[in-house]
Amino acid sequence: MTAEPPFEQFHARGPGLLARLAQAPARREGLWLAVGLTLLACLPVLVARYPQMVDYPAHLARYYVMLEQGSSAFLQRYYTFEWKWSGNVGADLLVQPLAALFGLELAGRIIVGLIPLLTGLGIVTVEWALRRRVGVGSLLALCFIWSPALILGFLNFGLSQAAALFAFAGWVRLEGKGWRPLVFLPAGLGVWALHVSGWGMLGIMVFGYEWHRRRNLSAVLAPWPLLLPFAALLPGGGTNSLPSYGPAVEVFKWAIWKQAMRDSIEWLDYASAIGIGVILAGSLAFRRIDGRLGWAMAIMLIGSLVMPRHIFGGDLADARLIYSGLLVGCLALTWQVPRWLLWLAPALFLVRLGVTTDDWRKGSAETERLLAAVDHLPQGARVANLVVTPRGTWGYNSQEHIGGYAVLRKDVLINAHFAVPGVHMIRLNEGGPNFRDPRQRLLWRTGQPIDLSQWDQARGMDWLWFVGPRTPDALPPGAEVIYRAPGTLVARLAKPPRDS
Repeated sequence: MTAEPPFEQFHARGPGLLARLAQAPARREGLWLAVGLTLLACLPVLVARYPQMVDYPAHLARYYVMLEQGSSAFLQRYYTFEWKWSGNVGADLLVQPLAALFGLELAGRIIVGLIPLLTGLGIVTVEWALRRRVGVGSLLALCFIWSPALILGFLNFGLSQAAALFAFAGWVRLEGKGWRPLVFLPAGLGVWALHVSGWGMLGIMVFGYEWHRRRNLSAVLAPWPLLLPFAALLPGGGTNSLPSYGPAVEVFKWAIWKQAMRDSIEWLDYASAIGIGVILAGSLAFRRIDGRLGWAMAIMLIGSLVMPRHIFGGDLADARLIYSGLLVGCLALTWQVPRWLLWLAPALFLVRLGVTTDDWRKGSAETERLLAAVDHLPQGARVANLVVTPRGTWGYNSQEHIGGYAVLRKDVLINAHFAVPGVHMIRLNEGGPNFRDPRQRLLWRTGQPIDLSQWDQARGMDWLWFVGPRTPDALPPGAEVIYRAPGTLVARLAKPPRDS
């Protein structure tokens, strides 16, 4: 891996259109193109009232409990919320002032919209700091704004990754300044507070940059100003969750690599990932990888093979390294291309963005239709929510945590929360230790019966809210259907007989 090679001028004679397209782009041409595309990256949020992220409604429900528990007797009865300083509180910090100004649901959409905006601007800022231009690498890196992490709804990670990009650009620009460590002591802590994975990404990028410059062991100590979060861990800023790889490690590692650009169209996502991989491999072979970022790319992508799936209470820690590693790898590209190729490079980003935007438009309309069922639940209901996700479907089921919206509208107790003791700040006072995610989800194969007659989540609850592609074959004994619509139903559950 080498630093950026000298500029190779593209010679073209004549003032015609073809000649201009064959020329090298102006120095700021790529910058303004990338900024415009970054603004366009927010389009899914603008067309969808309900963000179509898998985990988003559960996060929104947690924010609601955090902000409104003091004014609701039902929330006080059903939930305990204990604020915990940790490396995973980015959106939790932002939502408090934004909700006070705009209301919770609009505040949530604003946070969702900030993530693609800040990530795109962070990409642009890094390349400008390194090369004083924006080229084809940044335009390809934009494809990873809407990575599987963002589609799944990893809000804190998205904020932290964007912050890490800006912080790394600052590290580059402040090179040689004796006061740089004073800036990065709080900066590192801030990135960590947003999400620990972004902090790790920043540390890897700084180390890779310094290793390329120094090529000796002093590079290992160079990121020391970023180590302040270790002090924050001492008084209990971490979690009680131990790292783990989960079952079938080899199968899982292969799966997350195959799904490196997973969205909703399988052939397009495979083709996109293969295309990016070929470009990176070819660039490495032709020595068009800037080592200032190339080492970080290599560490992240190789590290994804050895990183546990679960760490610091978060899931898919290894998969996040893939998404970030590919983004950084694109930023490391040093190809200088003619104007026509620079303007052609965003085609993959635009196609993928169009797919995501259309999915969000359709999915938001479906969410709004399904939420009509919540009107048939009483205030403060105790609800068992079941959402059916068909197996073998490539795209994500953005309705898996739709039950979170019932918390906002009716202050209900529901099993759609992330509420693992020692990991999450919200805990459920009723329903038992397993009345939480992922028990609200049923992975289902076509032809398999949906039999809820013995479904454990319904025991002790008063209401059932079902969401799925077909009507259940059996409901809990004594259940009375109150509302039915395509893909959903609400049933009042029978009270268990009293012990004699």
